[in-house]
Amino acid sequence: MRKKVIAGNWKMNKLASECGEFLNSILTEINTDDKDVIICPTYVSLPSVINITKGTNVKTGAQNAHYETSGAYTGEVSCEMLKDIGCEYVIIGHSERRKYFAETDETVSLKVKKAYETGLVPIMCIGESLEEREEGKAFDVLSAQITNALRPLDIDEKLIVAYEPIWAIGTGKTATDEQAQEACAFVRKTLNTLFGDVSEKIRVLYGGSVNAKNISSLMQMPDIDGALVGGASLKTEFIQLVNYDK
Repeated sequence: MRKKVIAGNWKMNKLASECGEFLNSILTEINTDDKDVIICPTYVSLPSVINITKGTNVKTGAQNAHYETSGAYTGEVSCEMLKDIGCEYVIIGHSERRKYFAETDETVSLKVKKAYETGLVPIMCIGESLEEREEGKAFDVLSAQITNALRPLDIDEKLIVAYEPIWAIGTGKTATDEQAQEACAFVRKTLNTLFGDVSEKIRVLYGGSVNAKNISSLMQMPDIDGALVGGASLKTEFIQLVNYDK
């Protein structure tokens, strides 16, 4: 049985000074007994969040990392730096990184490799645009993103893959339970082709306007092992997301 994951991606939101009040309002309310709960704040808020969640079952993740250990990469942060401050997870290849910062399958592959080498758990994001889905190319896109990024690597069950259809991120539109299940099942099938039986242990998340109203039904799908949550993770609604009805 794969353990569920609820990960909150705060994106470029919340000042470091705001983290304490918010986290203190939710930490005693969420149930982490049967799932992994991860908070992914901005770089500058990571030390604060790590300190506040110390001694709890809530884990911390970064929203990005560079694939080099050090060097002349102004504005970048390495996996080693994240590991050094107590970070445990890192989001890699989010569609916003691909769209606005020229992330490619190649750089995603390099970052996943570095995360593994450093001992961070990579949460690798994939997903198709609305145009690609309407043209019937969704699975071709997902297959290419997975294969190009992961085929050169030695992958194990620590990997987390987050399927986030671009057309559902921050739009209020959510894939139906059946669409999300179909895509996540395809992701697992593709992973199985590449890595065999280990694919049954890799957790596949859904992301895209996940909220307290749709979380329970999404989590009932057999190939959806959790959620990567954006806007709803910034509100106390996150309590209801983590404590969803089974």
